[in-house]
Amino acid sequence: MTVAAGRVITGRYELSTLIGQGGMGQVWTAYDQRLDRRVAVKLLRPDKVAGHEAEELRRRFVRECRVTAQVDHPGLVTVHDAGSEGEELFLVMQYVDGADLSDHLAEHTPYPWQWAVAVAAQLCAVLSAVHAVPIVHRDLKPRNVMVKQDGTVTVLDLGVASVMDNDTTRLTHTGSPIGSPAYMAPEQAMGGAVGPYTDLYALGVLLHELLSGDVPFAGSTALGVLHRHLYEPPVPVRRLRPEVPEALEALVLRLLAKDPQHRPASAQETYEQLLPLLPARGMPSGAPLDPTRPFLRPHAPWPDRARTPAPQPTPQPAPPAAEKPDVARAVDEVKRLLGEGRITQAVDILGAILPAAAEQHGEHSPVVRTLRKQYAATLMDDGQYRRALPELRRLADERATEAGHADPQSLRFRYDAAQCLEQLGDPAAALAEYRALLPYYENQYVSGDPDLAFDVRRRIGHLLLALGDRPAAHDTLARLLMDVERRHGPGHPLAADVRRTLQWLGQVRG
Repeated sequence: MTVAAGRVITGRYELSTLIGQGGMGQVWTAYDQRLDRRVAVKLLRPDKVAGHEAEELRRRFVRECRVTAQVDHPGLVTVHDAGSEGEELFLVMQYVDGADLSDHLAEHTPYPWQWAVAVAAQLCAVLSAVHAVPIVHRDLKPRNVMVKQDGTVTVLDLGVASVMDNDTTRLTHTGSPIGSPAYMAPEQAMGGAVGPYTDLYALGVLLHELLSGDVPFAGSTALGVLHRHLYEPPVPVRRLRPEVPEALEALVLRLLAKDPQHRPASAQETYEQLLPLLPARGMPSGAPLDPTRPFLRPHAPWPDRARTPAPQPTPQPAPPAAEKPDVARAVDEVKRLLGEGRITQAVDILGAILPAAAEQHGEHSPVVRTLRKQYAATLMDDGQYRRALPELRRLADERATEAGHADPQSLRFRYDAAQCLEQLGDPAAALAEYRALLPYYENQYVSGDPDLAFDVRRRIGHLLLALGDRPAAHDTLARLLMDVERRHGPGHPLAADVRRTLQWLGQVRG
């Protein structure tokens, strides 16, 4: 199987960055060329579809993808497409923006026990929906759990799940168990029957890791780890972190029971035991990736979203030292993508190539300046106004420093920044920016542009309306209507637009 960035699966999904690799294959970020959106594509490894097992594996893989796609829960990654191309199997899934739980834990040590409870409660809700299909995940672990920007948790990789049906043959009859040794229940390690209780054991391992910073059973070999799962008791987490509530420690120990009969009966029961430990309703901190937020204000909008940095695309891996990115080729690729209307992919390429271009040509070189202009313009075309705004402000400031505040390019960057502020729902800031720009556009000795000045005045009038100042809005628009009619006549489109607004205000007759 030849897998490389740029390869297109079934003429539609263009692979971009390898983000995961494991026993079942590889996971790539990719672009859906038809809908111009980011997706994740999972490809099955070639040795898994070779020999006499190929047809059985293909049948099972497609079946599991179909069943997985039927599980309707917001905590599960959405399946967009699945199928085969030649000898390869692929699964196309929703692209999830956030941090996987392993990285989240590494960045927040010690992990607040309230966060651990919130993560576990959300996982219980997902597992309850999965087990009702019925499906056993078999490989629940931090790397297969994503914490999104709004604090909600998404479970990945149901592609390795086994449909619980007696007429199907296990994919692991060759002796390779599905799952990760550190999170594997004793019955799974022994090759016995698995069920919902198997995922609950993995949930116990995950909770223990969040609370203590490490899995309960570690070792230098997989066999050694599995032996400890089978025969050693876990260390109670309060010995490692005394502030953990006793009830939470007791639940972790129940989840880690060797005998499935001694574990909670279901994910639902586990959730009920977590419920008293969840935070009471209140105001969240506003920080992204806070898993308690969905419980503090369920289904509420995110009022502090405007102050939160916009999510960035998955970073592209740095090229080897011997390979320098080809900036010219990247620029040509961006032009091609924009010509095909694939704006999202063009944005990511521009964002990724800028650091390399700055290193090769210098931060303030014409090449980098041109790329940054294109980047800002493409972000605006893609509707990513929050990311475009700082780029435009930086371009405006640098140009003003070089050529003066009346420089037409600097003014244009400021004008575009004001448009971003409008789109981001900040009318007061947009109004201030337009008012600051207007004198430059009205000054014929600087960069006078009557038509652009008319547009700025119209925007000022509409922003005054948005801020509730109807008298000032009427005065601004009435004077604008007179000037437009004097210059272009009463039939001009701008005159008609302003006249309609004034009529709506009830200040003039038609």
